[in-house]
Amino acid sequence: MKKINILKSNEDFNRIINSNKAFKFKDYIIYLEKGTGGPYKFGFSVGKKIGNAVVRNKYKRRLKSIIDKKVYQNDFNCIIIVGKGILNRSFQEMETNLFKALDMLKLTKEK
Repeated sequence: MKKINILKSNEDFNRIINSNKAFKFKDYIIYLEKGTGGPYKFGFSVGKKIGNAVVRNKYKRRLKSIIDKKVYQNDFNCIIIVGKGILNRSFQEMETNLFKALDMLKLTKEK
């Protein structure tokens, strides 16, 4: 995943979470901000309940590799918060669930 497509700023996270409604799907809570006027950006949040820093970073890397597999429309910011149930999922289950959620939100480009 390119650096230009990653949200890191705490101000961005707070703005998106406080001004938009949450979309919940299985182990994911997704906040979406449309109409940003730039390239798409994703932000990831994995809480301390998931595990120590090594485990949290592992799940962030997995999410980034899943996100890289599809092509997305521009002009949105998206924050994905991971729930504790993710620990019981395989990589394939994580992938199918996240793709279903993103397809429901109509973020992917049609081929």
